[in-house]
Amino acid sequence: MYPKREFNLLDVISGFLREVSPNDGAVASFIGLVKGVSDLGKDVSEIEVESYVEHATPTIRRICEEVRAKYGVSRVLIYHLMGRFEVGEPLVLVLVSGRSRSGVFPALQEAVERYKREPALFKKEVFVDGESRWVSHA
Repeated sequence: MYPKREFNLLDVISGFLREVSPNDGAVASFIGLVKGVSDLGKDVSEIEVESYVEHATPTIRRICEEVRAKYGVSRVLIYHLMGRFEVGEPLVLVLVSGRSRSGVFPALQEAVERYKREPALFKKEVFVDGESRWVSHA
């Protein structure tokens, strides 16, 4: 879990690529953006993400390690941001590297699905009409 102001998406991706093993031939990434429409069909103006960091950070680390071991990939990293975000801003980054795409793609998909349901993350959707609601991170 990282505060938005302490995170630079391009720096993280560049650093990850510099550390890829010479034995790896595949890197896959997922960037989750703030959507402009909620699952209720209401227009979103911004969201606020909070976390129980003492639970979320070790949970995210565990997800990374379990996915890495399950698919035999070299690295799995999940960076989830906290703070206020406007529509279109990056909210999460998932990076996976491994020997081939046959392991990297399913590892990426599982890491994305698990970060959305396991860590203690909460978001407040603020709607264009001024209303808002808190929802779990799913």
